[in-house]
Amino acid sequence: MSPTEPPSQKASAYAEVGVDVDANDRLIPRYRDLAQTATRPEQLGDVGAFSGLFDLSGYENPVLAASTDGVGTKVMIASLAGRLEGVGRDLVNHCINDILCAGAAPLFFLDYLAANELSENDKISVVSGVAEACRESGIALLGGETADMPDLYPPGHFDLAGTIVGVLEKGREVTGVRIQPGDVVLGLSSNGLHTNGYSLARAVFGLRPEDGPWYDRQKRLETHEPQLGESLADALLRPHISYWQPLSGVLDRIKGIAHITGGGIAGNVERALPDGVRVELDSSQWTKPSIFELIQERGNVSTAEMYRVFNMGLGIAFIVSAEDADDVLDNLEGAARIGEVLPEDSSVSSRVAIMRAGNLV
Repeated sequence: MSPTEPPSQKASAYAEVGVDVDANDRLIPRYRDLAQTATRPEQLGDVGAFSGLFDLSGYENPVLAASTDGVGTKVMIASLAGRLEGVGRDLVNHCINDILCAGAAPLFFLDYLAANELSENDKISVVSGVAEACRESGIALLGGETADMPDLYPPGHFDLAGTIVGVLEKGREVTGVRIQPGDVVLGLSSNGLHTNGYSLARAVFGLRPEDGPWYDRQKRLETHEPQLGESLADALLRPHISYWQPLSGVLDRIKGIAHITGGGIAGNVERALPDGVRVELDSSQWTKPSIFELIQERGNVSTAEMYRVFNMGLGIAFIVSAEDADDVLDNLEGAARIGEVLPEDSSVSSRVAIMRAGNLV
């Protein structure tokens, strides 16, 4: 090279350390196309700006409800199985249920995807699940963020989180303050783990990186389990149910709602209770998917811990007055009467007791 020739340029120093700006630029129009499948009339502007805008002028006295959550280590099972779209649905539906507990209708959603060496198509698969779940529940996918973090995540790994904003008219908040002895607890079933307890499930079934080579763990995940009637992948990756649509028609008669997530049934139901009351639940009144029995058997997990970690087949619990219970049940397919509200008793250690055949589980 002569002294007058410029030195050759590297294609991209940033790409060499694991962040491909060009690839991310290629994703933006694909993300925009997905977001355009999940819009609302109140949405202002287009996806791709530094923030999303939403018009609330259609509400008289709007109260906003917001929640942020993630999918946890379920993403590691999805990655192992090569089924990434479902975790996007998990994320949206989980967040919908969280703001539903306040009585809020979901308005818009934003997602955050952080990864290392996740292909463009895999990123699109994740976000397409987000968009599809938003579209099904009438939510605007207002924007999001994708970050490549090679020093934070192992190759091929990713994390997914999201934020939802909903609205309700002031005075219609579901706060639990009106709950009183004599009220009735109703519930809707889950279809499996939803988005909680996966660290324990992965350990029980030998699906963690320390449990063997990728191929062996993938084979374990995809093998048909006679007790389940399906593979572990099918059972563990079934998407989280959204309860917004079934409950939206009876919200005016609901006093309190508990989304059964991390911390199990008792811990989450207690969050919906005011001072001065306790609840007894009858676990025989809802169906427990077989995946929970398999986890308990394979992992030698105590019944008490199962109910602390998992939803155990109860996806959401809600409390109504005794005079409204039958009508709500008649108008809510799949709902069951699962318990009652009692006066608080200082001699009882927990404000939420889960019973089966008259005994504590």
